[in-house]
Amino acid sequence: MSKLSEAAKALINASHASPGYTRASAQVKPALARFASDATEKQVGLPAWVTMSTAVSATMNCPEAMTSIFHLANETNPNRKPAQNAELIREVGLKCISFNGIPRSINTLGAFYGSLPSDVASQLQTRPTRELTPQNLETRKADGLALWDSVYIGFERKLLAKLGQSHPDLPVHIINGHYSNLLSNPRGEKAGAAVGRVLTSLVAISCLRAQTGVGPQVVSHVFGLRKAYEYGDAHAQGEEEVQGGEWLASDEGNLWLLEHIDRLTEAIGGGAGTSFAPGLRSKL
Repeated sequence: MSKLSEAAKALINASHASPGYTRASAQVKPALARFASDATEKQVGLPAWVTMSTAVSATMNCPEAMTSIFHLANETNPNRKPAQNAELIREVGLKCISFNGIPRSINTLGAFYGSLPSDVASQLQTRPTRELTPQNLETRKADGLALWDSVYIGFERKLLAKLGQSHPDLPVHIINGHYSNLLSNPRGEKAGAAVGRVLTSLVAISCLRAQTGVGPQVVSHVFGLRKAYEYGDAHAQGEEEVQGGEWLASDEGNLWLLEHIDRLTEAIGGGAGTSFAPGLRSKL
């Protein structure tokens, strides 16, 4: 196999290209603590604030923040097992793939796992829950379409048609590659943590807001969160109640969650803003 030249390796790893993780500054832990405290004051439960803060951390490529979320969750709710919190963070990090792409989830989930105490890591689920088989393929496709319809009800078929004009395989990949086998709840063996209809909307909003540049998609998923309660899907069979979820779907709750996503993004970015696309800085 050919080798990269020293010049190529140096350019790939040049500081202006931000090739590594985003390091957590001293501002991150206090920002997370304020997030958790404010959530408690608003009666927003641990699963919701952990989901939002984890999604922001994954978007910002900051596994140290995810580890801080894990420890903060253990401290604020000693009745939950640490492995439960780790599983929730892992499941959220996985679902971030649909909004951030694969690389950041690979980076952050790998580093997060490596930061866990061995006794916690040994308790985490090791069996996959999303294998596709000839027997479950059509069911999983139907699950994905049902989730899509739930999020975009009122515009669901019109939007698919519009996406198909952009590229005929765009709606196919979105439904079958993401909504079906990643964002919808696994069938059969359960995932290590339940990130159902409401929490999945919170993942979407948090990732997209932290990215910047995708305002229309933020709007869509804010409405998707609202529709989870307006049409009853938040309380459908198999869905776990999300403490504070209905308030987060209100006007006041929408403002609260967007403002806190912004504050956490600012803290992780060290005042430089999002790292998602503007991470490349000129070396001049």
